[in-house]
Amino acid sequence: MPSISNLQPMETARDNGAVSWGAVFAGAVGAATLSLILLLLGTGLGLSVMSPWGRDGISAVTASVTGIVWITFVQLLASVLGGYLAGRLRSRWTTVHTHEVYFRDTAHGFLAWSVSTLLMATLLSSAIGTLVSTGVKATSAVAGSAVDAVGTAASATDSVAYSVDSLFRAGAPASAPGANAAQPSSADKTAEVTRIFANGVRTGELGAEDSQYLGQLVAANTGLSQADAEQRVTNTFNRLQQTLQQARDKAKQVADDARKASAYTALWLVVSLFIGAFIASLAATFGGRLRDSSVLTRS
Repeated sequence: MPSISNLQPMETARDNGAVSWGAVFAGAVGAATLSLILLLLGTGLGLSVMSPWGRDGISAVTASVTGIVWITFVQLLASVLGGYLAGRLRSRWTTVHTHEVYFRDTAHGFLAWSVSTLLMATLLSSAIGTLVSTGVKATSAVAGSAVDAVGTAASATDSVAYSVDSLFRAGAPASAPGANAAQPSSADKTAEVTRIFANGVRTGELGAEDSQYLGQLVAANTGLSQADAEQRVTNTFNRLQQTLQQARDKAKQVADDARKASAYTALWLVVSLFIGAFIASLAATFGGRLRDSSVLTRS
């Protein structure tokens, strides 16, 4: 008869179902918690939240790559923890084949990853949009570029006013002998010219009547001939149109870059999620093997 000292704890040989939901939820909670901590850490380090469209001095590519690298790193660590806990804490199956045990461990890791992902998406949906998804930021940048375009149109008045001021700059005395000294234009007259230019920018061209009228005003205030004054009006209006067109082209380029960054980021985020699912399943098989090998039997 064996002595009491030779007896060691022995786990009862029984099956408690194919899925140990307690272990799955434990792994999911652990993975979600670690993900939250790492995301907050990334925010503090400036790795998760980088908006290149807020005049932060970095490009869309840099922000996207940095965000993806950090999110992938978070996925790896959280998935390893969640999968390992799900495999290590699940019930022991004593009457199933080794291959079936391997499959069940893999399934436990995948389920833990799935529940963790759903927890993060459900409980932290607003935080996901600001902490994780660089693609969401890229999409917001598209809308922001549209706002910038509106702001460009709104600031067109300043550009027009500057161009109007340049119209009434007096020429050199030698180029206009006998001309009276140029007098500053009145506020009403300047506002009128500004409105004429703004209308020309809106329609895309400066009408012949407007060009002639502006030429008369310029000639009266600068001492230039009517032909030279009209030429100055035309040149100034063309420069203004070119400047505004460059601003619109830049806004369109920013919007296009943001759209591409959003698409690429979304694709890479999907890849990182798949990597997390694979790592969680693999970690669960490792934890399951350790769990079974740690069982003590009667000597």
